[in-house]
Amino acid sequence: MGGLDFSALNWDEMLDATVATLKMLAFSGIFTIILGLPLGIVLYLWGKSNNGIIRAVYSVLSFIVNILRSVPFIILMVALIPFSKSIMGTSIGVLGTIPALVIGAAPFFARLVETALREVDRGIIEAAQGMGASTGQIVMRVLLPEARPGLVAGVTITIVTLVSYTAMSGMIGGGGLGDLAIRYGYYRYEKEVMLISVALMVILVQLLQMAGDRLVRHFTRK
Repeated sequence: MGGLDFSALNWDEMLDATVATLKMLAFSGIFTIILGLPLGIVLYLWGKSNNGIIRAVYSVLSFIVNILRSVPFIILMVALIPFSKSIMGTSIGVLGTIPALVIGAAPFFARLVETALREVDRGIIEAAQGMGASTGQIVMRVLLPEARPGLVAGVTITIVTLVSYTAMSGMIGGGGLGDLAIRYGYYRYEKEVMLISVALMVILVQLLQMAGDRLVRHFTRK
């Protein structure tokens, strides 16, 4: 193996890091969807409004979303350390990383939601409007069901992106596989830890992508 020795690996620590990464993904993914989905719906609705005030508010909101999407995650995470500490009681570990993960991923997911909703056939929306459906009914009974494949694809892309974010969080002690790879693989030159950590993250991404693709195909057939 070119000088690699995996016999000295601490597999218990590797397991703990994997579980920590999964926890970060689960919690940040849930909160990202909870915040990003309604934000994406609002962006879609307000972006199509003819009301001058709503259009102005949309422009401001869109600008904020674009800023949050543009800031490199590692910089955003460092900038949010005081915020994370104030609401979570810590700025490191799984809990300390979740606020930055959500704030970094929710605007990204919101744009994906907005794009998915824009792809819904305009004729279906107009038919619902013609039958007297309210905006809420159109959103819940027309837009979201019709955009389901795109929304599932958006969730998949976002969760996969969160995997890379969790890895970067290791730079400031975020925990998980990224933290393990940096502490042992980078600072201590333990290449075995780095390789296994990367391999586990690649496997995780592949599993998530496969599951997401299968769900997209399922909903597309319906």
